[in-house]
Amino acid sequence: MRHLFSTFAARSASLGLLILRIVAGTALIFRSLELHRTTPLHLVVIYLIAAGAGLLLLLGAWTAVAGVTAAIIELFLVFSHTGEPLVSVFLATFALALALLGAGDWSVDAQRFGLKRIEIRRTD
Repeated sequence: MRHLFSTFAARSASLGLLILRIVAGTALIFRSLELHRTTPLHLVVIYLIAAGAGLLLLLGAWTAVAGVTAAIIELFLVFSHTGEPLVSVFLATFALALALLGAGDWSVDAQRFGLKRIEIRRTD
């Protein structure tokens, strides 16, 4: 599981990743709330998967998987000419950046998979 996550940034870099996660996650979730009754079913499913990825990004859980999933979905939306293409490009960029950089120190990933310090004491 360790190979899915980069090292966890600390201090100001981690704060920047938290802000990026909040912006990308909430934007992905709020886009799914804008669906209308006339939206085709296949687009509803795609937006709901993107909202799930946004929730995972918001929490910082499975960040690499959620980021890649959100980036693929947003790029699909760009090339299928549905919705706002510029918003989809920005969200794909944010999600891919989070997938590559990791979740940061204030995340579920850091709590579950963060670097642990193991001290071995000599017994003489």
